[in-house]
Amino acid sequence: MDERIPRDFETLRATILDRRESLPKRIAQIAAYALDNPDDIAFGTAASIAASAGVQPSTLIRFAQQLGFDGFTSLQQVFRERLRERNSSYDERLQALRAKAEGGAGHRAIFDGFVAAASTSLNDISRTLDDAHLEEAISLLAKAQTIYVLAKRRSYPVATYIAYALGKLKIRNQLIESAAGLNAEMIAFATPADAVIAISFSPYAPATIEEARTISEQGVPIVAITDSSFSPLAQFARVWFEVAEADFAGFRSLSATMALAMALTVGVGEKRRDTARRRKA
Repeated sequence: MDERIPRDFETLRATILDRRESLPKRIAQIAAYALDNPDDIAFGTAASIAASAGVQPSTLIRFAQQLGFDGFTSLQQVFRERLRERNSSYDERLQALRAKAEGGAGHRAIFDGFVAAASTSLNDISRTLDDAHLEEAISLLAKAQTIYVLAKRRSYPVATYIAYALGKLKIRNQLIESAAGLNAEMIAFATPADAVIAISFSPYAPATIEEARTISEQGVPIVAITDSSFSPLAQFARVWFEVAEADFAGFRSLSATMALAMALTVGVGEKRRDTARRRKA
């Protein structure tokens, strides 16, 4: 394979994002779809992917060739390899944990491993967090009439905590989640006077990315928490934070993400109180 052809998903994603401004319209359309829906690209047929992305099947071939591949099938292999690398089963992860426990230290070794991973994550975010970004995000959220909270799958516990804490602080908020499938209707109420906290990590939940795209198109400012400057969520955000969580035996913690979520939530509450005091003075 040519050295210039992306060999793994991260390199492929970086290449696409680097070239996205210069891609022809239809190829840019499938490129955006590919980054937002990598699982669909891995498992779909050319016809089904093209239909979902709203392009002709021939566009998939031209997209692959733009990136140096000889055809779409070769490009698709990169997406399939990503799943093989990332989606080790929970049974395999538990086996790794059991092996550590049976190595002599017992289940305390498992606990210590998770504590070490959490400590690493917290130390990393403490060292890398941009103070100006934190202040900008808090100021943006504090001015919002309603704060919408958007997350799915692994990120969902963080979203529910944010919604809970905002409620306790008497700050109007809306968790974008509906058992009745009314997410689109909830999102339709958001205006530029509101704001969104969106959270997603690789492999990015397609629903989160699509809903963030819709909200962004409505002119609603987004504060994003994600794991890379190449995250599809970052492109929609007014302010975004990169959080790299350490893992233990394949189980990734949410320690740093939760710490940032708590700081944003409490910071918004403090900012609003300060504003109210100044108005009364």
